[in-house]
Amino acid sequence: MTEQLERQTTQFPPATRGEILAWACYDVANSAYATVAATAVYNAYFVRTIAGHIPGKPDSFGTVLLTIVICVSSLGIVITAPIIGTICDATGAKKKLLLFSTILCILATALLFFVGPGQYIASMSLMTIANIALFTGEDLVAAFLPELAHKDDMGRISALGWGAGYIGGLLSLGVCSLYMFWAQKQGMKPVQYVPFVMVLCAAFFAIAVIPTFMFLKERAVPDPDAAGHNYIAVGFARLKQTIKHARHYRDLFNFLITLFVYSCGTQTIIHMASVYAQKVYSFTPAESNVLILVVIVTAAIGAGLFGYIQDRAGSVRTLAGALGVWMMAMAIAAFGTEKWHFWVAGNLVGLAMGASGSVGRALVAQFSPPGRSGEFLGLWGMSVKLATCVGAMTFGAVTYLSQNNDRMAVIVTGLFFVVGVLLLFRIDEKRGKLAAAMPIEECIE
Repeated sequence: MTEQLERQTTQFPPATRGEILAWACYDVANSAYATVAATAVYNAYFVRTIAGHIPGKPDSFGTVLLTIVICVSSLGIVITAPIIGTICDATGAKKKLLLFSTILCILATALLFFVGPGQYIASMSLMTIANIALFTGEDLVAAFLPELAHKDDMGRISALGWGAGYIGGLLSLGVCSLYMFWAQKQGMKPVQYVPFVMVLCAAFFAIAVIPTFMFLKERAVPDPDAAGHNYIAVGFARLKQTIKHARHYRDLFNFLITLFVYSCGTQTIIHMASVYAQKVYSFTPAESNVLILVVIVTAAIGAGLFGYIQDRAGSVRTLAGALGVWMMAMAIAAFGTEKWHFWVAGNLVGLAMGASGSVGRALVAQFSPPGRSGEFLGLWGMSVKLATCVGAMTFGAVTYLSQNNDRMAVIVTGLFFVVGVLLLFRIDEKRGKLAAAMPIEECIE
């Protein structure tokens, strides 16, 4: 059994250090949108300026619209991710589709420059397109991981990419923050400088992603059985086969359920943190950016530290520890009263965020059979994005029903982490790795 595992996990030529760094550059690049637009700057700008102070609309109108954008974007990925993944496996075209999704995200981000206050429909449309393209790119680049790393090294390599993403977030937000500080000193208002920040964000993404497309190799080869067939039909057929044999991959599916539950919490906090800081703790936009810059540093530390621990203590134990840190952060954020309380909560979120994201991606990669990484990492993306939708809807609904009580929304969000920890211990890590290496007919029941 061990020999079979070794043969299948080494079917691809070993990746050089330079190629692994080129792969990690994608996390550096796409973090510009993920950090600047989707977390630190544009989400809060959308709530306060684009959709704020609309005649006849309540104060929570902008928050509700933002959760709708997040929800619709996530549902788009839920529908498309598994099929795109299986098509990639059938055609060996991950890199081509990655290029398309990257260009689409960059263009949609840059076009936000032309959207002004009150034009919330145009803003929502562009944000939705950019989000779907970003999420698709995340899934596709993750599908390269089993080709670049041995299963015993996936925690470390995944952590490298995740940590690189936080470095990219730090750099892109740092550049944008310098411009914002300068603009504020010139007496400019957010409506004057935030649109240009989106152009800077798009430019950073476009430049930083160049090494990925120059040096990352497409190792997967087209499936000869799929040649001459409709690739969408092939994608559905392969996905149907995976679901049919869910018992064989029961640890994968148990983890996908667990991932979905705790990601309802992680993704909601990531998207709503800046809005929450400004509404509940009276952070200024500049203070929010400084906090996020610091949190990015702690997130990079968390990804590296927990990635190192994961390869030694195991993924399940490592992830349980990370979710415990998330619960501590949620309690402080929900019941704190001073700004320094939120600083503590934010840095705990940083440590936990880097760990939970990196460990989760690596675990799915470890549970992925050779030649089907696109499909299985597509299921990973589907679970996370479905969670993003459900978490955002939950946060928005609680905020609306509680008459704009954001603290109550954070308390409810924290419950996802509690349930996630309980579900986590249903997963047998060793059995999941063996199931990925064995043919289905040899599965040990």
